[in-house]
Amino acid sequence: MAVFIAQNLAPIMFAALVVFLLLGYPVAFALAANGLLFFALAVELAPYAPQTITLSWPLLQALPDRIFGTMANEVLLAIPFFTFMGLILERSGMAEDLLDTIGQLFGAVRGGLAYAVVFVGALLAATTGVVAASVISMGLISLPIMLRYGYDRRLASGVIAASGTLAQIIPPSLVLIVMADQLGRSVGDMYEGAFLPGIILAGLYAGYVLLMTIIFPKSAPGLPEEAIGFREPDGARGVWQLGVLVLFSALVGYYVMTQTETRAGADFVILTICIGTVVALVCAVMNRLLGAKRLAISAALAVVFVGAQYWLRRNGYQGWGLFLEMIAAAAIYALAVGLVERFSGLRLMSRMAEQVTFVMVPPLLLIFLVLGTIFIGLATPTEGGAMGALGSLILAALKRRLDNNPARFNFTIVRQATETTAKLSAFVLFILVGARVFSLTFYGVNGHVWVEHLLTSLPGGQTGFLVFINVLIFLLAFFLDFFELAFIIIPLIAVPAEKLGIDLIWLGVMLGVNMQTSFMHPPFGFALFYLRSVAPRDSYVDKVTGRRMEPVTTGQIYYGAIPFVVIQCVMVALVILFPGMVMHYKSTGTQIDPKAVEQKLQQLQLPGLDSPGGLPGIPGLPSFDPTQPPKIQ
Repeated sequence: MAVFIAQNLAPIMFAALVVFLLLGYPVAFALAANGLLFFALAVELAPYAPQTITLSWPLLQALPDRIFGTMANEVLLAIPFFTFMGLILERSGMAEDLLDTIGQLFGAVRGGLAYAVVFVGALLAATTGVVAASVISMGLISLPIMLRYGYDRRLASGVIAASGTLAQIIPPSLVLIVMADQLGRSVGDMYEGAFLPGIILAGLYAGYVLLMTIIFPKSAPGLPEEAIGFREPDGARGVWQLGVLVLFSALVGYYVMTQTETRAGADFVILTICIGTVVALVCAVMNRLLGAKRLAISAALAVVFVGAQYWLRRNGYQGWGLFLEMIAAAAIYALAVGLVERFSGLRLMSRMAEQVTFVMVPPLLLIFLVLGTIFIGLATPTEGGAMGALGSLILAALKRRLDNNPARFNFTIVRQATETTAKLSAFVLFILVGARVFSLTFYGVNGHVWVEHLLTSLPGGQTGFLVFINVLIFLLAFFLDFFELAFIIIPLIAVPAEKLGIDLIWLGVMLGVNMQTSFMHPPFGFALFYLRSVAPRDSYVDKVTGRRMEPVTTGQIYYGAIPFVVIQCVMVALVILFPGMVMHYKSTGTQIDPKAVEQKLQQLQLPGLDSPGGLPGIPGLPSFDPTQPPKIQ
């Protein structure tokens, strides 16, 4: 019996961990206790299986080094930075302004509020990276409005919970940081690869809303006319002007990409966002603050910046030239807007366009500050997170100043955000420390070899491996959250995946999309719990209409989540079928032409090696012919 246990200690250890977790013990302590318990058992059973058990009591001295090595990992510093940034943005009221403005933008369109929730969910995901902050913010702000105007409770709760989980796959996601660390890959590459799948997933959510509005029009009605604001004196809304701005920004972004020979779709989206942000901000400031002077100032800015970028390009300062091109494009667009408004009487910067600009520009600037600097290689993810945390404080302070509302930003908000950040960071690190203790024992009993043989021997090769792993993650997500899955499962499957020739960035993004289901699975999905905590439990009187509203039941929240879990599974299949949406990250790296390297090596001359007298200055050193093999005397 002892021999059997010793030879099968790895699967027994893994099964014991599952039992600990099902009994409800905290994950960090279950991992550590399981590791220490089986360490002692393995040392005692080592004589029965010396080929598979390589543990001894002195090996416990390696534990402090492993723990301190975890604490010294600079990549994990990005977790508290991004958490703090998201909490400051959420508590300063920017999410509320975004939801209100984007809801007004879609106006009377069927499902407009649901589209606004998806759009703002993607935007908050790109600025916060925290699922709880996104779900709670949108649940508090959007859910009462959606119920007020007759949205189906299942659709409303499902779209809010699902849009909040976009913070897990759209950079700067916390799970992508952990995933990259566990897979031993660059966080920047993981962000680059996950950007397009995250945007496509948000598009699938919007497509489901569109389908519901076609099949069941009453499930997502548009806003009534009296609820739509930001109109012109003649009653027009001027929404089409934003389309012109986006088209112009996309054209400039395409031009910049051709100049830099960049072909990545994620970079094109980021460039378009950055250019649109700069253009919209310049136009809004010119229109609102400068009035009649904006024509002259726009023309002067266009001439100055076009001339400056031309001079910089001529002198080899490529990066600064591209930066000034964006400023020049903004000035040219502002000049064109001013000229059209001056001579045709047509207003191209409506109240709606101005409102969208002043509400959306701050988070978009933050996206460029964080993701833009990471994607172009100017900053590491940790440095980008630090800049994002500082940028969120500055934006919150400016928001308080512009709105003249001390409740927007004060010391209490900063203290609460700091405390919450410390709690979440400690939670993550405790799980990671427990995982280190567990892995020391698991690797010592050849558990990694057992997992590798198990996964590489699956029928179907790569396809069988991907199907098995995704089904396993989907089932485990019913009971474990994404941090636990990332720390326990991902290190075990990294080596078999690499041996099967699977790109680990692609695998990480695929599993990141799959792990989103851990937030949406009834009955243990955390996003559903977050929404349940802010959704009305009892009937209440609406403040605007005065009508008595029915509560949102837990069953409605669970039922509404099921279609979005299916959509997430469809997205996993799309990532498998179309790996190019992730693998484009390789196109941004440095490309090496082997023929050019070979030609350079052939032209390389080392002084003295080919001279007949040997090396100069070293008497007695014989000459040699590099084309002949050396002679051994």
